[in-house]
Amino acid sequence: MLRRLSPIQPDSFEFTAANLDWARAQMTKYPEGRQQSAVIPILWRAQEQEGWLSRPAIEYVGNLLGMPYIRVLEVATFYFMFQLQPVGSVAHIQICGTTTCMICGAEDLIRVCKEKIAPHAHEVSADGRFSWEEVECLGACTNAPMVQIGKDFYEDLTVEKLSALIDSFAGGEVPLPGPQNGRFSAEALGGPTALAELKGGEQYNASVALAVSLGDTIKRIDGTEVPITTPWLATEKSA
Repeated sequence: MLRRLSPIQPDSFEFTAANLDWARAQMTKYPEGRQQSAVIPILWRAQEQEGWLSRPAIEYVGNLLGMPYIRVLEVATFYFMFQLQPVGSVAHIQICGTTTCMICGAEDLIRVCKEKIAPHAHEVSADGRFSWEEVECLGACTNAPMVQIGKDFYEDLTVEKLSALIDSFAGGEVPLPGPQNGRFSAEALGGPTALAELKGGEQYNASVALAVSLGDTIKRIDGTEVPITTPWLATEKSA
């Protein structure tokens, strides 16, 4: 599938000071002269900051890493995780449309997005706050159908539940990620059939707890919300 940059482009891109520190720290993971190996995480950080990858962002990353722009563009266009079109300022909804989710109602979820957001994938809603697309398997087949919003999974969805999620985001709320039908994690709906004495609970679901505490589902990552963990850099400084 041919992927092109959006015809709508901002004038410029620049990392926040915290994100620039983070990017430079990533570059220290690699041997001298191999800083280009950090292109994927640094592109991802640029997308986390802005929501998508613009041409100025791609060129900025190229300058930072000393890479020809075309090489950075090759990476950005190859991996579908990189958004090359503007996305909603509040939420970009990725609907799994692969076999299990399709059988369990993914097409109905797509219909909800067409009706509530925009008639076509990668179109931004009239108010600029939402966008959507259909994607391949996201690895939560047990809890199909599901969507990914930001870094979070919303699973065991119905038409009504997805519609309510969109309304919650529009109202400034961040709904609790994970199954939306009372299921814990990927347990059977009737509860565990083995290790039945082990009760599910939030204390066992670190990813949901982290998502809730950071609230990064609908936040742009400017570097201040997430600690810059660079033990390799600390080791170098102390040497």
